[in-house]
Amino acid sequence: MPWSNQSGGGGPWGPRKQGPWGTGPQGGGGGNGAPPDLEELLRRSQDKLRQVMPGGGGMGAKGAAAITLGAVLLWLATGFYTVRPEEVGLNMVFGRYTGTTQPGLNYNFPSPIGSVEKRAVTTVNTTEVGYRSAEGARRSVGFRDVSEESLMLTGDENIVDIDFAVQWQINPARAADYVFNIQAPEASVKAVAEASMREVVGRRNIQQILTTDRGAIETEVRQLMQDVLNSYKAGVEIRLVQLQKVDPPQQVIDAFRDVQAARQDQDRARNEAETYASKVVPEARGEAARIVQEAEAYRERIIAEANGSASRFKQVYEEYRKAPDVTRERMYLETMERVFGASDKIIIDTKNGNGQGVVPYLPLNELQRRPTQGAQK
Repeated sequence: MPWSNQSGGGGPWGPRKQGPWGTGPQGGGGGNGAPPDLEELLRRSQDKLRQVMPGGGGMGAKGAAAITLGAVLLWLATGFYTVRPEEVGLNMVFGRYTGTTQPGLNYNFPSPIGSVEKRAVTTVNTTEVGYRSAEGARRSVGFRDVSEESLMLTGDENIVDIDFAVQWQINPARAADYVFNIQAPEASVKAVAEASMREVVGRRNIQQILTTDRGAIETEVRQLMQDVLNSYKAGVEIRLVQLQKVDPPQQVIDAFRDVQAARQDQDRARNEAETYASKVVPEARGEAARIVQEAEAYRERIIAEANGSASRFKQVYEEYRKAPDVTRERMYLETMERVFGASDKIIIDTKNGNGQGVVPYLPLNELQRRPTQGAQK
C-alpha cells in the first residue's frame, strides 16, 4: 500500500490513533485526555484546504474567479419571482420604476439593485362615508353614524343626512400610478368621495334627493369621482357608488315628515282638480262646438231659404211682366187657399140682390177626416 511506509502505520493520516486533522482522539467521546484545541483544528483545516485547491500550495486566480462567478450566478438567480393571477408586479431598478409584469414567472435584478412591488388588482375595496359598519360595505347589525361626514347642504339650503359606500379597485393598466402617485390611497378615495357627493347634493333640492334622484346621484357621483381621480393619476377605478341612507337630520325628521304629508295632500288635491278639469273642459268644448255647428247650420238654412224665396220671387215677377192679370189672379187664389184652407167655410152668393143666398157647399175634406178620427178613438 502507498501509505505502508509511513512510520507507525495507521493509514494515510499518519501514526496510529491520529485522525484526519493530525491528532487522534484525546479524551473526546468519553476518553480521559484533554479536549481538542479549536484554534489548532481550524489552522490545520485551512492548511489541508489550501493543499486541495488548484496550484498546489494556494487558491490561485482561477479558483478565486470560479468562486466569484458562482456567487454572482447564485445572486442573479435570486431575481426570479412569481406573480399570482390576481396581482401585477412593478419592477424597480435602483428605486426607479422600469415596467409592469403580468401573472406568472418573471425576472428582475435582485436586491439591492432591483426590487419588486406586488399589488392585488382584482380585490374590490369598500370605503364608507357617513357611517362605519362592522361588516364592511353591508350596513347590517352594527354600525356607527359619523355625522361630520354625512350631514350635507342641499341646493335649497336644507340639510340632508346621507350615508353611502364606494366600491373601488386598482386599475390593472395603471397600477404604477396607484403605487407611486398617491401616498394614502384609501384616505384619498374617501376624501374625493365626500367632496363629490357634497358637490352633487349642493346642486339639487332636498325633495329631489329624497324621492326621485337617488339613481342619478349615484351615477353622477361615480363619474365625478372617476374624473377627479384620473386628474390625480391615482390609478383607481370606481366600480360602484351606493346610497345607504338618505334622510333629513334626526332632530327635524318628525317635522319634515309632517311637511311631506302636507305636500302629499297638496299633490292629491291638485291631481283631483286636474282630473276634474280634464273631464269638464272637453265636455264644455264639445258643447261649444255643437252650438257653433248648429248656429252655422241655421245660418246656412236661412240663407238658402232666402235665396230660394228671392229666386222664386224673381221668377214670379218675370211671369207677372208677361201677363199681369193672370199672375195677379193666380196670386190671389193661392193666397186665399192658404188663408182659408184650414178653416170652416160658409160661401154666400152676393149676386142675389139682397145678399142672403147661401151657396151649397160639400166639405169633402171634413167627411174624410171624421171617419179617420173615429177609428183612432
